[in-house]
Amino acid sequence: MVGRLSLRARLLLVVLTLATVGLVAADIATYSSLSSFLLDRTDSSLDDSAASIRDRPVEDLHFAPPGTFVQVRSLSGSTVLATLPGATLPGASAPSPELPGTVRPPAETTGSVSIRYFTVPGDNGERYRVRASIEDGAQAMLVVATSLKSVDSTLHRLLLIELIVTALVIGGIAGLGLWVVRLGLRPLAAIGDTAAAIAAGDLSQRVERAEERTEVGRLGLSLNAMLSQIETAFRERESSERKLRRFVADASHELRTPLAAIRAYAELFGRGASQRPADLERSMRGINRESERMSVLVDDLLLLARLDDGRPLERVRVDLDEVVGEAVETAQAVEPGRPLELHAEPAVVVGDRVRLRQIVDNLLANVRAHTPSGTPVTVSLVRRDGFAEIEVTDAGPGLDEAHLAHVFERFYRADPSRARASGGVGLGLSIVAAVAEAHGGSVSARSRPGKGATFAIVLPLATPGDASSPEPGVESALEETTGRVRTV
Repeated sequence: MVGRLSLRARLLLVVLTLATVGLVAADIATYSSLSSFLLDRTDSSLDDSAASIRDRPVEDLHFAPPGTFVQVRSLSGSTVLATLPGATLPGASAPSPELPGTVRPPAETTGSVSIRYFTVPGDNGERYRVRASIEDGAQAMLVVATSLKSVDSTLHRLLLIELIVTALVIGGIAGLGLWVVRLGLRPLAAIGDTAAAIAAGDLSQRVERAEERTEVGRLGLSLNAMLSQIETAFRERESSERKLRRFVADASHELRTPLAAIRAYAELFGRGASQRPADLERSMRGINRESERMSVLVDDLLLLARLDDGRPLERVRVDLDEVVGEAVETAQAVEPGRPLELHAEPAVVVGDRVRLRQIVDNLLANVRAHTPSGTPVTVSLVRRDGFAEIEVTDAGPGLDEAHLAHVFERFYRADPSRARASGGVGLGLSIVAAVAEAHGGSVSARSRPGKGATFAIVLPLATPGDASSPEPGVESALEETTGRVRTV
């Protein structure tokens, strides 16, 4: 049953239970202490009354102290020898306790007197305190009684006061406890509201007033950290899904064009081109060209997919200056009329030689595709702070900021019509970025309209502990050649 209550109700119930138990215990202790004190005082009063009459013989007892009942009994307590009700005020009745037929003789001895105290009811509904005593050498038992009306009245008033005070205190504790519990649980309510807002789709919500001083505050800080990670993960997933959808759409679009061309050439063949040598040659040439285009596109897509999956590339030591030099020589052979200058320092990296050559080729192919023929190009390779930096700089028309921010995105083309005419599909620079990142490096681009563009690749240099590390002497010889510059 308690488990079904809310945390607020359970805390309040515990506080009220503890407060009630404490107050009731205090009330009982107070009531018992006062009752014992008043009875002791009454017993002392009976002692005084008994002392005033104990030296008188029975035949001389004609009165008792006011409000006191006196009776003389035999030593066995069974025979009443004399009864003297005490004097009373006018109109008041004399006290008359209902004593038992036989008053048990006292067993407790104090000095020369044996005394026993006990309480009995009276004929008027009151209680009476009775003192029975036997003096040493006495021939009778002296019984003295007095009403406990004033004692009971005091105790009843105390009980009433305790009940009222206890009820007021418990009510005050309940009100104050409820306020304190609400104040203390307010951060939990805020956390609940935040969780509800997040469940509704608002991932930007955070727990407010989260601090280290309280347990709930530390919980809020932990939740905020967790929510930040969740929001980041959701944003990354949304971005990944968005890029995937765009990637699939663009890939489908790019594959549709060569497929349509192949289908058109196949239809031309089916309409009788096989009987016309010129049309047959044109159809076969077109099918071959579009098939090669599709093969390149599929190869690029497969490479990007493998890199996205984190599949490891080949890890061998590669002389990067040789790779860059080979790529520049190939570019000069493809376009002899373009001024191309190379400045390369010896640099060794660990990676896949084929892929490293591919990204340099892609940068040079990008220059050929987007700059006029004859535009000068400079390729440099330097070593700086433990990294090899490759830069390809052209003096072409350049790019504005809007295009520069997207040049490494897949299927992005600053000039779609020109790229398609040259056979590009917008994957060259994406492959450059993916391969560089797979080697632990990075890529960047800077440009200004009309001032050309510079594309840079940064790769970590090889260390003696890397794969296929050469002998120390070879590394030293390599260091000695740092100042040599290779120019084409």
